[in-house]
Amino acid sequence: MSKTNPGHFFEDFQIGQVFDHATPRTVTDGDRAVYGAIYPTRFSIPSSEQFAASVGLAGAPVEELIAFHIAFGKTVPDISLNAVANLGYAECRFHQPVRAGDTLRTRSEVIGLKQNSNGKSGVVYVRSTATNQRGEVALDWARWVMVHKRDHSLPAPETVLPELSKVVAPEDLIIPAGLDFTGYDFAAAGEAHRFDDYEVGEKIDHVDGVTLSEAEHMMATRLWQNTAKVHFNVEARPDGNRLVYGGHVISMARALSFNGLANAQLIAAINGGSHTAPAFAGDTVYAWSEVLDKAETSAPGVGALRLRLVATKGRDESMTLRGEDGKYAPGVLLDLDLWALVPR
Repeated sequence: MSKTNPGHFFEDFQIGQVFDHATPRTVTDGDRAVYGAIYPTRFSIPSSEQFAASVGLAGAPVEELIAFHIAFGKTVPDISLNAVANLGYAECRFHQPVRAGDTLRTRSEVIGLKQNSNGKSGVVYVRSTATNQRGEVALDWARWVMVHKRDHSLPAPETVLPELSKVVAPEDLIIPAGLDFTGYDFAAAGEAHRFDDYEVGEKIDHVDGVTLSEAEHMMATRLWQNTAKVHFNVEARPDGNRLVYGGHVISMARALSFNGLANAQLIAAINGGSHTAPAFAGDTVYAWSEVLDKAETSAPGVGALRLRLVATKGRDESMTLRGEDGKYAPGVLLDLDLWALVPR
């Protein structure tokens, strides 16, 4: 018997199957430094221990997406090593800040299966939970991924589609213990805009763009120990291109959103998300946001904005999400729906 891991194919998954993913990963300040070197992030709470302390957080947490990428990377060898593409996310909640020194490990359960009509692949739905060294939940989320079949002749399994909420209810958002924005330093944060300055339906063009490079996207993906073949091996796709990890696009768009949303300091939840088109090295990524909703929270001086964060290949000053046919507009790479915590 082979001692190497070929990864799971679509026909290997069963409803209720549970994976305790290997390789717990300790978060370090090196993760913070490399993340800042790859993405143009400038949010004050993860950048400054002094600023974090001023809003009631002991020690500067790392960016929520660092925790997400690390936790997500643990799932790849078992769930998406043979993926065609990761398709989307839902019901992601960040339960508490993650700091350097925390060790994350991830567990996943298969909650849905649907074979594609071509019989060559299928979509696998999983719910994953990442816990820290104290056994506390750091974050949890659902995602769905298209996975190759090994044997195309095998019959399709019974289709099971999980019921996933379109949005995390505001009352279900988890606010970090001690968070207090009443003494918020707007000068240090970089912008004066607060909760009441944003209106539902408002769109914000984040203006700046970053061209993706092969070296950076592969380095970032390796940093999270994501081993999916399509990100590294030109033989894994018929077109001979390395597919940029969708999380790389998410982090790039989030970093670009600083210009206009600098005070959207913390991501409380990701309601849903879709990677609507593939991204490759050489693509230049821009971002824009739309305010979808607003909510009050129980934390002093803290409000929540529900934001649609859109990443595009090339800048779209019209900020068009869908065409008249209802399909995503050309150039849209990412449609991400999230809740962010902002000062009131």
